[in-house]
Amino acid sequence: MEVINTIGRRKAAIARIYMSEGKGQIIVNDKDYKTYFPHTKLHYIVEQPLNLLELKNNYDIRVNLNGGGMSGQAEALRLAISRALVKVNPEYKTMLKAEGFMTRDPRVIERKKPGQPKARKRFQFSKR
Repeated sequence: MEVINTIGRRKAAIARIYMSEGKGQIIVNDKDYKTYFPHTKLHYIVEQPLNLLELKNNYDIRVNLNGGGMSGQAEALRLAISRALVKVNPEYKTMLKAEGFMTRDPRVIERKKPGQPKARKRFQFSKR
């Protein structure tokens, strides 16, 4: 039984996963993913690559997640699962890429500039 490990990132979130053959359990930071992610939308995001390839009950996945918010973590986990599935079978890549699961979303928060309250917001202008 081979363990496959990959990393997925989104915004500030990093998901390190360890995937092995099993019954379909997804454990995130020592909790079931349905308790870790409170919303059903996030459950759907995490399950997307497995549902697309109809492999939901074939693999057990252990996840170490840190950084970012809930949706960023869910999308980082989706990318990590997709990358692991491609390691298992390279033929899955075309289907996953077509759905956009193999692309790392590069958007991150813009840095705060000096002399401004936020990245783009300016202090209020006073004429007098």
